[in-house]
Amino acid sequence: MQVFHTESKIIITCNKRLSPYLQQEVEALGFTPTRVFQTGVELVGTVTDTIALNLNLRCASQVLYLLKSFTAENPNQLYDELVQIEWEKLIDFTGYFSVTSNVNNEHILTPLFANVKVKDAIVDRIKAQKGIRPNSGAEANKTVISLYWQDDKADIYIDTSGETLAKHSYRKIPGKAPMLEALAASTIIATKWDMKSTFINPMCGSGTLAIEAALLATDKHPGLFRMNYGFMHIMGYDEQVFFVERRKLKDKAKKAVDFKIIATDISDDAVDIARKNANTAGVEHLIEFSVCDFADTEVPEGPGVVMFNPEYGERLGVHTKLEITYARIGDYLKKQCGGYRGYVFTGNPDLAKKIGLRPTRKIEFYNGKLDCRLFEYELYEGSKREPKVD
Repeated sequence: MQVFHTESKIIITCNKRLSPYLQQEVEALGFTPTRVFQTGVELVGTVTDTIALNLNLRCASQVLYLLKSFTAENPNQLYDELVQIEWEKLIDFTGYFSVTSNVNNEHILTPLFANVKVKDAIVDRIKAQKGIRPNSGAEANKTVISLYWQDDKADIYIDTSGETLAKHSYRKIPGKAPMLEALAASTIIATKWDMKSTFINPMCGSGTLAIEAALLATDKHPGLFRMNYGFMHIMGYDEQVFFVERRKLKDKAKKAVDFKIIATDISDDAVDIARKNANTAGVEHLIEFSVCDFADTEVPEGPGVVMFNPEYGERLGVHTKLEITYARIGDYLKKQCGGYRGYVFTGNPDLAKKIGLRPTRKIEFYNGKLDCRLFEYELYEGSKREPKVD
């Protein structure tokens, strides 16, 4: 099975509502999507093509390569179809594989049962051909096979990513309620920031937004932080292709920017964590970190983006302390950020009203399962810019 050179359907998954930004990335790499849907992008390519996709994409979760589509009404039919695949040409009999699934079939009460049927078909086929069975389990750090089974329609994929791409591998210390890296990158792309002007992130927490901004501005991609993917454990893998692709990433990454990226937080611990994460990402020298109340954050002259991701509590529970914080965010944006575009990411529309500014856009996102908005505010010139002095 020459999957590295044979074209098939590729599904790139992402968290809900990130697909418009994933589509931009895919097209920038020179690929033409055949379909874009709420949780992903579809195109045609080889497993070799998935190497570039895995290393470059910021907004993706998994890159799946279709092996076979078929009809299966029940688990026995599923097994019969899967055991015909030449698994011995994909998975080394001395290797290890895991199975993931998305199943909606009346005969399946738990996805784990479907996973077992897939594992059985793979193991039985390889044992029949090679006399030895490979190991399997839950770890996603080697070969990963993914089943998508809705009613009687089934697709079986190689998950060429393995562990999720949505985490960008630099955040060793997550901090309190961190924003997923793929979501952070998507929200920044959604601002249409030009990556040439100031980026300010007050209330920075563990630093994800500021770090992703620095990575975008320097054209540094997640593949620089990771050395293990699912495609590496498929038989026929040529590591030279990976290293050539990774060298391209290194060669195009910039080392400096000629504008400011500013990140502040009132918590010493948060800023310390953010610095450490930025150091792991190789962008600490690009970000001006400081400990202060958000309203004391420096706002340099000129245009730019100022972006908040404040706490937003429970969807239906508005807290007095947070109401005051959101009102203060509105005052800061209005009085100190003239000439900038302001953004507030929140899952609490009632608190967003306390900002007291009329948004020019409300961009839809999810944070986990929570319905969120990125509120955009055009902030006009002529406002005070200096940090407040108590």
